[in-house]
Amino acid sequence: MSTVGRRVQALTLLHEDRLFPADSNPRAVARRLFATIRDLPILSPHGHTSAAWFAHNQPFPDPAKLFVQPDHYVFRMLYSQGVSLEDLEIGVPELKDPRRVWRIFADYYYLFRGTPTRLWLDYAFQELFGLSERLCSKTADLYYDTIAEKLLTPEFLPRALYERFRLDVLATTDSPLEALADHQAIRDSGWKARIIPTFRPDPVVDPEFAGFRENVARLGVMTGEDTRTFPGYLRALESTRARFKQLGCTATDHGHPTARTANLSLDGAAKLFDLVLSGRARAEDQELFRAQMLSEMACMSVKDGLVMQIHPGSARNHNRQVYERYGRDMGADIPTATDYVHALRPLLDRYGNEPNFTLILFTLDESAYSRELAPLAGHYPCLRLGPPWWFHDSPEGMQRFREYVTETAGFYNTVGFNDDTRAFLSIPARHDVARRTDCSLLAKLVVEHRLDEDEAFEVAHDLTYKLVRSAYKL
Repeated sequence: MSTVGRRVQALTLLHEDRLFPADSNPRAVARRLFATIRDLPILSPHGHTSAAWFAHNQPFPDPAKLFVQPDHYVFRMLYSQGVSLEDLEIGVPELKDPRRVWRIFADYYYLFRGTPTRLWLDYAFQELFGLSERLCSKTADLYYDTIAEKLLTPEFLPRALYERFRLDVLATTDSPLEALADHQAIRDSGWKARIIPTFRPDPVVDPEFAGFRENVARLGVMTGEDTRTFPGYLRALESTRARFKQLGCTATDHGHPTARTANLSLDGAAKLFDLVLSGRARAEDQELFRAQMLSEMACMSVKDGLVMQIHPGSARNHNRQVYERYGRDMGADIPTATDYVHALRPLLDRYGNEPNFTLILFTLDESAYSRELAPLAGHYPCLRLGPPWWFHDSPEGMQRFREYVTETAGFYNTVGFNDDTRAFLSIPARHDVARRTDCSLLAKLVVEHRLDEDEAFEVAHDLTYKLVRSAYKL
């Protein structure tokens, strides 16, 4: 490489044409398309950021706490190469030596070559903090000091970053046992940002969730309902959903192991509920209860209008030792094969044609895209396809998704993009990747004369903004 080439490379972490086609003709189209959507506001209707950040609006504590500790994309990769979670201080409320944690992260940054995580991180480093040299052992302290210094400035407080990111809506994900005090505090503060909760009932509908029976009892105390009975339990869930709606909630989210649904009689469901609460339910009984509760949640959505999301197909907490020591969401969740055609039929038999019902399906099983999900969404009025999720929210995963589902479901039975992140600073980076990838695919359709360019401009805007707003009732 020439000296000039090395100098140019050293001045930037990201190429302006990243993710665009290598061929000049579609690349030119992709550039034109992207120019019209790159600065559109961000809608983030599904994610796992904390409302407390915005309620209290305090500086993020340090780079390691911001980039490493909350992001299982980061620490699972390091763990896979023998870095201990103890050395990364995962699971502790306050880091004892955040600079040491950051140096470990920098030492192993090369592990992220070719991954979407690298794109997201480099975007934040360059666009937010003005860093242009690649992160490595030699630049670790430069990065740490630069980021730490800027985090203490008013421009990097959570509310300022929310506005800098051009966020229109940011949805959190919340347990029905949450009081939602931080969401209320945001409203009471007079700040006009739209940060809304999402109803995630797993702790009180999944019998395998730690403390399930105690959680159900607590739900009864919070709602004033007798959750020892199935009717009282359902009323408690309905009133909690109403409480969430009062604070702007537009969607529910369900992280079940499978997409199985059921249509038990009221008496049969009540008997199953009693068995589950007794603690004597077998694995099959527990799965049937989760299946019945997905149908019950659909029934409630028909009534109250909340959009329903199902995120099945993850063998959660696969590493038993890590789970027992650190708890949930420690990067040990593994994709599994998932059936939708037969699993969803009981629910769709009852609610598949309801005009006031929207069910957004996600998957970790790419083989289901063209075989099951696209045909289902291409028929049932209530169904929409969520974007590539988790292990597939990469440029390649997004491209495969569009190629597999568009031929059957089109663009308009999908819901655009959501980032599903715990890492707040990765939100604009993830949306940047999605927008560039969509523009690249649309440009290919244009140069192949399968789509007129004026239509491509409209589709790009719809995928970026319009479909998200419509699907999530924002």
